[in-house]
Amino acid sequence: MSRRLDVPDTVRTTTTLDPVPAYLRSHYWWAYVHPNAVRFWEREWLVNLILWQNYRRLSEAALNALGESLPGRTLQIACVYGDLTARLSRRAEAAGGTIDVVDVLPVQLENLRQKLPDNAPVRRLLRNSEDMALPSASYDRVLLFFLLHEQPEDVRRRTLAEAMRVVRPGGSVVIVDYAQPSPWHPAKYLWLPVLRVLEPFARDLWQRDLTAWLPEPWASRKLNRTRFFGGLYQMLCITG
Repeated sequence: MSRRLDVPDTVRTTTTLDPVPAYLRSHYWWAYVHPNAVRFWEREWLVNLILWQNYRRLSEAALNALGESLPGRTLQIACVYGDLTARLSRRAEAAGGTIDVVDVLPVQLENLRQKLPDNAPVRRLLRNSEDMALPSASYDRVLLFFLLHEQPEDVRRRTLAEAMRVVRPGGSVVIVDYAQPSPWHPAKYLWLPVLRVLEPFARDLWQRDLTAWLPEPWASRKLNRTRFFGGLYQMLCITG
């Protein structure tokens, strides 16, 4: 029987960065940092509402891009509200694979623990996405699901560099996030003002292509892009 691969608290992190980055404390305490926030937002119907009823579609697209069968090692960078990680875990378990989930917030990792069965092949790692202190070329696939729009540009660039560093040659990186919507999209007028207040870094992805933050030589690698909901969301699949 497989077992949960939690790492003891004493060795969960080797990063020298601030345990809770300033941008998280300043801008996202209401969504991720405070325990009451976690209890409030951990409702799939609420996450689905925020994504304009696209959570299931986007999460299923990400899973399918990673693969129906997930042998070997999979890395998810940052915890996700909803059941995405549980579904990812089941695909890995069926193929004898394992999942590592990194997050900089202990409260998020504890919330994930409560959502997973005891035998889930998932290891929860307290790490900063900017400096994960994980071996290079050690994962078969990496997932970033609605993380990058929450990060300032310099953090986003370092996170992507780390994601590309830890995936093995021939492996894949799947990114799901916001994109520049079509000119007629109502979100341009209804959602952008909300994002300016609640998620001040998200506007970057409306103004520049996400590939602008990819490190070389990944910016010129094979890339498949799928757009959803009138272009408001995108999925990038990058093969190393």
